[in-house]
Amino acid sequence: MKLGYLVNTYPRASHSFIRREILALERLGQPVHRFAMRSDRGNLVDAADLAEDDKTHHVLRAGLAPIIAKSIGWMLRHPRHSVRAARLAMACGKRGAGGVPGTGGRLRHMVYLAEAAYLARIAQAQGITHLHAHFGTNSTTVAMLAQALGGPTYSFTTHGPEEFDAALPLCLDLKLAHAAFAVAISSFGRSQLYRWTPPAHWQKLHVIHCGIEPDQFAQSTPPPATGTRLIAIGRMAPQKGFALLIDALAIAVKSCPDLHLTLVGDGELRGEIEAAVVHNNMQSHVTFAGWQSEHGVRDLLAQSSALILPSFAEGLPVVLMEAMAAARPVIATAIAGVPELVTQDTGWIVPAGDPNALADAITALAHTPAATLAKMGTAARTRAIARHDITVQAQKLHQLFTQYTSVQ
Repeated sequence: MKLGYLVNTYPRASHSFIRREILALERLGQPVHRFAMRSDRGNLVDAADLAEDDKTHHVLRAGLAPIIAKSIGWMLRHPRHSVRAARLAMACGKRGAGGVPGTGGRLRHMVYLAEAAYLARIAQAQGITHLHAHFGTNSTTVAMLAQALGGPTYSFTTHGPEEFDAALPLCLDLKLAHAAFAVAISSFGRSQLYRWTPPAHWQKLHVIHCGIEPDQFAQSTPPPATGTRLIAIGRMAPQKGFALLIDALAIAVKSCPDLHLTLVGDGELRGEIEAAVVHNNMQSHVTFAGWQSEHGVRDLLAQSSALILPSFAEGLPVVLMEAMAAARPVIATAIAGVPELVTQDTGWIVPAGDPNALADAITALAHTPAATLAKMGTAARTRAIARHDITVQAQKLHQLFTQYTSVQ
């Protein structure tokens, strides 16, 4: 089997889990051809991401005109498939006209159709028989249209929350109907796919967890001996809840004056979060670390007492797995797939959107004896590695590729 992976923008700093999955498949002997619509090279800081960028065929790098020219050639040679694919693109474009990110109206879907025809041509030239897309947004739209144009079969992984927030505009039901199979990263995620798939076809919906490399967490570093040092990691976007975290920290610091929070990441809301820090007079308690390489994240985790995840919407964050594998307890909101990983033995689960609940959990952490925290960290490490070893998850995914492509 010749396998292609398709992502809209790849690699990105926040997509290391996709890179790990691809590399694990290759260690199993399954070559992977990497495709992406565009590169994010200017924002990459990790050497592994830069190397991955070099391996990726970025479709739009050549410009739209060559893509359209080659796409027209494919469509003229496959007229019946092209009519069917155009109708499918128009149907999705009609649903996506409301401006939901990752959708777009009919004109945008004509661009997706051209990209799909170009991809179908490249796949045929390289002998690729199956495409796997990450995220059920426009990358899966292109994979679906490529198949309709006579290209390879496809499958896709959904992560959430974007796919589940806009299932109809994203034509998630059509993507599931045409796919060989679909993957969710948690049982919660699969339950959302069940909503858009007839029960007779539920058997083609599977759970494959995002993974970590256990060898990178072979030894755990003891937490700081003094103070309560929290770390939060992620893109500074509305669903991450970082501004609310600052409010919670301002409440907790009244009874825990030695609290300190390190924020790792960047994004469109950084200015707003910095303003919240100033408004709450928390400048001495918060450090902005920006984007970090994987090695940098592991170093900062080693300097922390616990990870805190205040998100309003998630799939199942890889940072939770990494923090737990580093033997750190976690504080996290009870959303999506998070309660499937975090238990009372490994941390604190709190209601989303409640700064007082977050503050209470922070205070409880600060007053928990070091020996108890160490025990929680050990339990967290054991649970994360048992559930999220990337080699084990890649083996499951490879079995699905083999199972479904063998019957096409």
